[in-house]
Amino acid sequence: MTPTVASLIATAIAFIFAAVFAAWYAVPWMRQRPAVVTIAACLWVHAFRIVALQIYSARRFGFDIPLAAAHQIAWGDVLGACLAVLGIWLLRRRSTVAVAVLWLFVIETAVDLVNGTFIGIRHHATASAHDLTWVILNFYVPVLWATLVLAAWQLATRRTELAAGANPESTRAAEARGRSER
Repeated sequence: MTPTVASLIATAIAFIFAAVFAAWYAVPWMRQRPAVVTIAACLWVHAFRIVALQIYSARRFGFDIPLAAAHQIAWGDVLGACLAVLGIWLLRRRSTVAVAVLWLFVIETAVDLVNGTFIGIRHHATASAHDLTWVILNFYVPVLWATLVLAAWQLATRRTELAAGANPESTRAAEARGRSER
């Protein structure tokens, strides 16, 4: 089996498993928690996109991506990671600009992931990826897509809750009171 075929199989399976995890565990969990908590959980997965900076090391050890493409991949992910952490911070502060920053994060991340996919296809990235780069491409990227979709879903469907700037602790206490009254 070629490295490219193995990579494509691993990526397909990772997307399937991420979707199953989301359907069986993440979505039910998210429906029972405040939006600020569920969105923050998704964003923390993106905070570690700084791992993309390893592309410079990978290039030295055989990952065949041109330097200009490496810059796009690395700095797009660093920007996404910074927007994720900024979004978490703004959610915790119940800032009125949190939702705008979170939508900016969603758009930037979608553009970055699509761009990275096209760069990878154009430069046959799966043929020379190995070690950590292989894990990032075939495991972490599908998880990034899954958590991005979940975060966007929460932003779109829980607008009123987010607009109210609900305190996660008081929301949880109110939910607990509501359950005990039933």
